[in-house]
Amino acid sequence: MKEIGLFYGSDSGTTQEVAQSIAKYLENVVLHDVAKASKEDLCKYDCLILATPTYGDGDLQGDWEEFLDTLDSNDFANKTIALVGLGDQDCYEETFCDGLSFLYEKVSQKGNVIGQTETEGYSYANSKAIVEDKFVGLVIDAVNQEDLTQDRIEKWCNSIKAAF
Repeated sequence: MKEIGLFYGSDSGTTQEVAQSIAKYLENVVLHDVAKASKEDLCKYDCLILATPTYGDGDLQGDWEEFLDTLDSNDFANKTIALVGLGDQDCYEETFCDGLSFLYEKVSQKGNVIGQTETEGYSYANSKAIVEDKFVGLVIDAVNQEDLTQDRIEKWCNSIKAAF
């Protein structure tokens, strides 16, 4: 398996914890906090995992907003990319994991996005992170479904290993 750059943004630490858990299940993962990362850091990987929480009413996490502005779709050409989104399906049922949609929009134009997941098992009203009836990546609700988090991470990691 090639070396994987896992880039995450995290204010409260929850997305960082999820990123660290993912790194334990996969080999050759190098973690990068987007608050400290550069475009050059990202571009040196052929395999990427991008993880973000959703803030407020569907907003992208602040560090990701700044970092994503430094990138264009060409930076993801010929790369294999998996996405991870965190959200709260009870308090933000209308914008559940919408932050993930910003990443997907940028990377899907030129990159090969893998790791889509089923929407079953979640209770929300709307999400922009759904394409063709699936989430565009791994979706975690660490607030309301914390007991399902590790199992979801492990199953997802097992499903994407071959693509990396």
